[in-house]
Amino acid sequence: MTTSIASPAAAPTAAVPGPAAVIDTGRVAGLIHQLLAELGEDPAREGLTGTPDRVAAWWKAFLSPDRAATATCFTESQLGGQLVIVGGMSVWSLCEHHMLPMNLQVTAGYVPDGEVVGLSKFGRIAQHFAGRLQVQERFTRQVAEYLNGVIGHEDVAVAVRGVHLCMSMRGVRMEEARTTTVHSGGRFGTDPVLSQQFLTLTTGLWGAP
Repeated sequence: MTTSIASPAAAPTAAVPGPAAVIDTGRVAGLIHQLLAELGEDPAREGLTGTPDRVAAWWKAFLSPDRAATATCFTESQLGGQLVIVGGMSVWSLCEHHMLPMNLQVTAGYVPDGEVVGLSKFGRIAQHFAGRLQVQERFTRQVAEYLNGVIGHEDVAVAVRGVHLCMSMRGVRMEEARTTTVHSGGRFGTDPVLSQQFLTLTTGLWGAP
């Protein structure tokens, strides 16, 4: 297992970039057709007919995720020092080094200050940043920094546990390998008790490999 722990170096931001460009599915289908031919396949044979169009449609859908919905916050003035953890979020992304899938188990924690965040928004934020060519370390930071902007302070921690097919099905082919990244900010970076609570509950949610 590889573990990386980082703390934010810059001010948090809630900006969410959209797709870099409009995807031309016709051109992508043509490139997939060419790739199949270069791999020794016959794109016109039974089974492959229509495959380039299907692949192009999938790429467009995957790389054009919905923008992260505006997070709904609810006033809750009687909270004080409570730790909120949202786990069990599983998203698929694509490793930008080999363009192979990676499954990311996401857990986010924060300390409310006068209001709480609608729970469904955590999953939408994770899905948004997963829908692109990614590396797990960057994904973890992006989710954490977006949550900073939503919550309005830096008392946020995000932990991600990833299974990378670029390691499981190629190269060393270690199917049980897992990569863990943790981004801690605010009190999660300065309060060892709070940080340990988050990590203990997070690993409990993940369970055994």
